[in-house]
Amino acid sequence: MFQKILIANRGEIACRIIRTAHRLGISTVAVYSEADADARHVRLAGEAVLIGPAAPRESYLVISRMIAAAQQTGAQAIHPGSGFLSENPDFADACAACGITFIGPPAAAIRAMGSKSTAKALMAQAGIPLAPGYHGDNQEPVFLREQARQIGYPVLIKASAGGGGKGMRRVDCAEDFEMALASCQREAGAAFGETRVLVEKYLTPSRHIEIQVFGDTHDNYIHLFERDCSVQRRHQKVLEEAPAPGMTPERRAAMGRAAVDAAKIVGYAGAGTVEFIAGPDGVFYFMEMNTRLQIEHPITEMITGLDLVEWQLRVASGEPLPLAQEQLQIHGHALEARIYAEDPAKGFLPSTGKLAHLAPPEENLHVRVDTGVEEGDEISPFYDPMIAKLIVWDTNREQTLARMLQALAQYRIVGVANNIDFLSRLVASPAFAQADLDTGLIEREREFLFPAATPAPRDAFLVAALATLLREEARAAKEASAHTDPCSPWHWRDGWRLNSRAERRLLFRAGEREKTVGVRYADQGYVLELDGQETLVRGELGPNATLWAELSGLRMNATVVVAGEKRYVFLYGHAWPLARVDPLYYSGEGGGQEGGLLAPMPGNVIALIAREGAPVEKGAPLLILEAMKMEHTITAPAKGTVKSFYFAVGDPVSDGAELVEFEPEKL
Repeated sequence: MFQKILIANRGEIACRIIRTAHRLGISTVAVYSEADADARHVRLAGEAVLIGPAAPRESYLVISRMIAAAQQTGAQAIHPGSGFLSENPDFADACAACGITFIGPPAAAIRAMGSKSTAKALMAQAGIPLAPGYHGDNQEPVFLREQARQIGYPVLIKASAGGGGKGMRRVDCAEDFEMALASCQREAGAAFGETRVLVEKYLTPSRHIEIQVFGDTHDNYIHLFERDCSVQRRHQKVLEEAPAPGMTPERRAAMGRAAVDAAKIVGYAGAGTVEFIAGPDGVFYFMEMNTRLQIEHPITEMITGLDLVEWQLRVASGEPLPLAQEQLQIHGHALEARIYAEDPAKGFLPSTGKLAHLAPPEENLHVRVDTGVEEGDEISPFYDPMIAKLIVWDTNREQTLARMLQALAQYRIVGVANNIDFLSRLVASPAFAQADLDTGLIEREREFLFPAATPAPRDAFLVAALATLLREEARAAKEASAHTDPCSPWHWRDGWRLNSRAERRLLFRAGEREKTVGVRYADQGYVLELDGQETLVRGELGPNATLWAELSGLRMNATVVVAGEKRYVFLYGHAWPLARVDPLYYSGEGGGQEGGLLAPMPGNVIALIAREGAPVEKGAPLLILEAMKMEHTITAPAKGTVKSFYFAVGDPVSDGAELVEFEPEKL
């Protein structure tokens, strides 16, 4: 076994690898960009090496810097994690040339499977079924468009290299093909350094089922069952589960054999994933092979009781696979939810900012949290906006879903937009609960998943007021303890007056609504008046912004996080953002600049689509931003004219920057 390894990655996956390495007594070396100087994976590793600026192309994608960091620290092996260089055969070759073990498959296997086109050709030779499509070398736009016409719309344009939903677009008609192709090629080139694409029939309805495979250097191959990854947005997975609901033993065996055959064809070693598209008739088609450890591997670990990173380390050090196929069994059911800094209501637009408050559910036998961030860390525009993976396990699917809903209700995040409430609705949706799964689930369940905004309940305002009052009490007590006469009545916060109890008012805002909470001091707590109704309340502050509250005899646990004027109230499994309003300074919400379009996040302008001075229709694409490794198209808010662009292609833009001078058509 190795004594020291370098992890050529960042974030959650780097932290995940460090945890297993340290358990096995292996020293670890982290690498970091300038943007990650204070990142969690840097803090966890025994050593850390700076490898360059924030941009991945100047740091995490530079092979020579990874090799130099390993040589500098004496690391015997490099684990590439997932993403970045994990599926780069040149990186595997560079490691071998320097006598450093690459903890992954041979470079030849990565090359064979790294190109989806080459992989499909190999699978066809082996008799593994493929979806109809074009996987050849001709990349001329006119030719590819003709192939799409022959295949029949809808089609999927897909980057030949890489994964993670990048460089993928569904196209429903010929008119949209060329723009979608150009977008795929730009995104693929930026993410993987390769612009080749393939075009396939978009099968609907279909399920995305993948098989975890493992090989060693002693010609042993096994599969560790399947994962259902059908629930996706922007072709990226948000919920994964194992085993796949409705999977028969016969179908599991057939898909497992096909996956192992795929691994054998290329002489695979280490962890890999063979992905299939499966139709409602039970027929399945090879889609691609990921020659790395997948982000969703923890659910396989939960149902098998194995540590797949440990297996990777053992196989890379020359040991045979720890178990044979007949020794592997499925125990219970596992579900993984990806917690992202994004706004589902705005098309899952990524969010950046500081994690002002981060409190995940407590880990135990049933709940696991894999994360690369801690409270106070930044979600930057340079990398994927995933905050954590929330994994739950129980003996059956029904219990697992209940565990997930409970864990999501306990998750507390303040500082960035996030998808926790969306995930809760997704898990609770009738389609998902009944295992009616396919890759179009989110779209067909939009009415349930994207309901109209619900007003904050009365109890949220009462709890916010109670937390404010209790914090005032605590602050007064602390100040009193610092004075020579801590018993002075001037320190008391009981509202006493000579002739009567004092009354005061607290003003809160939720969206466009304002609520005034009247406060009277009682012997044991407060009497709060809201909407003409009085409620006797009392409570006690706990650690990490938690609060025990009693409202007219009803007891509850809540969390109230203060961030500036904001009061984030976590209650009844939901988060309610309120604002404490100071009437002396409050002047209402400020409006945006009329006639301008603002950047929704920091990024870089990569294309100007419209022409200055040209009329455009509502919804027409104006320009394209690249942020967090994805493209985001800015569209016309109405029919009108593009007067001018404020940035050129290649320019960086900040969050909220005015991008376009736009003049709506006068009615």
